[in-house]
Amino acid sequence: DCRQYTNRSCEECLKNVTCLWCASSGRCMEYPVRRILPPADLCELRSARWGVCWVNFEALIIAMSVVGGTFLIMLGVCCCCCCCKKKTKKPDKDDERAAREREKRRVRQEERRAEMKSRHDEIRRKYGLFKEENPYAKFEN
Repeated sequence: DCRQYTNRSCEECLKNVTCLWCASSGRCMEYPVRRILPPADLCELRSARWGVCWVNFEALIIAMSVVGGTFLIMLGVCCCCCCCKKKTKKPDKDDERAAREREKRRVRQEERRAEMKSRHDEIRRKYGLFKEENPYAKFEN
């Protein structure tokens, strides 16, 4: 029974795991296991001790919130980093398709350019406008 440790010390009360020490009233009582936190009418959070005497419930809640929040933020950052790394490793199917289409267009453009150049050269030859070698170039034997 936890009540027998009332008005003694916190250490004696908390030797039994089922006990809760209230520092403001100096009472030792059964921990209300049906609730996560002890109700305020039983003992204030800042005075309630459970497990160890040097940590109150208020500090414990704050510390656990900070640790949990930090963990969730780190988990989110790691997930984002992994997703970004995967995305940069493999090019998208749309990107691959666009690159292939660009290459096809470039090849067709080169073919059209060569075709047009040959047509223009043919027309120039037909009408005698084809520029041959420079007539003022030095003769070399």
